Amino acid sequence: QVQLVESGGGLVQPGGSLTLSCVASGASGAIFSGYDMGWYRQAPGKQREMVAVGKRGGTNYADSVKGRFTIFRDFTRNMVSPQMNSLKIEDTAVYYCDLDTGITVYWGQGTQVTVSS
Repeated sequence: QVQLVESGGGLVQPGGSLTLSCVASGASGAIFSGYDMGWYRQAPGKQREMVAVGKRGGTNYADSVKGRFTIFRDFTRNMVSPQMNSLKIEDTAVYYCDLDTGITVYWGQGTQVTVSS
C-alpha cells in the first residue's frame, strides 16, 4: 500500500513564501522514481486543480503558478516539494500530493495553505 505524507502548510501573508513537502512510502522500501508525482489544490467551492507535476523529463506547471512556484523532485527519497513564492490570496486552498502509477493514483491527506493579511 502506498502512503503519501504531506507537510509544510500554514498561514502566510500575501507576497510571502512557503515550502511544502510530500514523501511517498510503500512496501519493502519501494522507489517510485518511474512515476509522476505532483501537487494539486482545492479551494472552497472549487474543483481540484493541478498545480504542478514532476516527471522524469521535466515539470508541468499550471499557468496560474508559473514563475512563482518551483517543484523539486528527489527521486531517491520519493519526495516532491514545491517552493511557493509571491503567494497570492487566491492561492489559498488545501494542497494535495499525488503519485500516479499510470494505473492507480494515490493521494495524500492534504495540507492547508492560507494566504491572508
